Amino acid sequence: MNAPRIAEVSRTTAETQITVKVNLDGTGRATLASGIGFFDHMLDQIARHGLIDLDVHCQGDLHIDGHHTVEDVGITLGQAVAQAVGDKKGIRRYGHAYVPLDEALSRVVIDFSGRPGLQFHVPFTSGMVGAFDTQLAYEFFQGFANHAGVTLHIDNLRGINAHHQAETVFKAFARALRAALEFDPRNAGVIPSTKGSL
Repeated sequence: MNAPRIAEVSRTTAETQITVKVNLDGTGRATLASGIGFFDHMLDQIARHGLIDLDVHCQGDLHIDGHHTVEDVGITLGQAVAQAVGDKKGIRRYGHAYVPLDEALSRVVIDFSGRPGLQFHVPFTSGMVGAFDTQLAYEFFQGFANHAGVTLHIDNLRGINAHHQAETVFKAFARALRAALEFDPRNAGVIPSTKGSL
């Protein structure tokens, strides 16, 4: 029986106060309060389609804009996932997913390599979706990749509606994350690397 893969991380700066709780083997339950409605909607996609229980509470300087809130939630979520996944023994390590939504289609590929890296190619057709600045999607995933220690390739292959573009990106990320974090019964208890560590 594998130990529970859960973590809670709090992060406080002059710009944000954040608490993130994750259960990597959850059911997709989410309690979200970032102060940005569309961002909460995207975080809900990560929980639901990644089958991760996720609690995110953030008090951020939204009177300025959403930048610090979105970036810092990405950082804190990355830290929580890294803590919860532990030594990575027995996980599949790699995950990928294609997700469509009407005219939009996105692909996400992830590697729990221990080497942070992000390739982000999403030509958003609008600068804003609700109160969410679409430029901040990059900042979220950059923060996550750096602090979870993952290599992440994100491509929106087509899309006209920016809401659809964003939603396919976050859903594909969730499905790729779920696949990478699954336990591989053929590799139980083994770190999936020829180096012996990740």
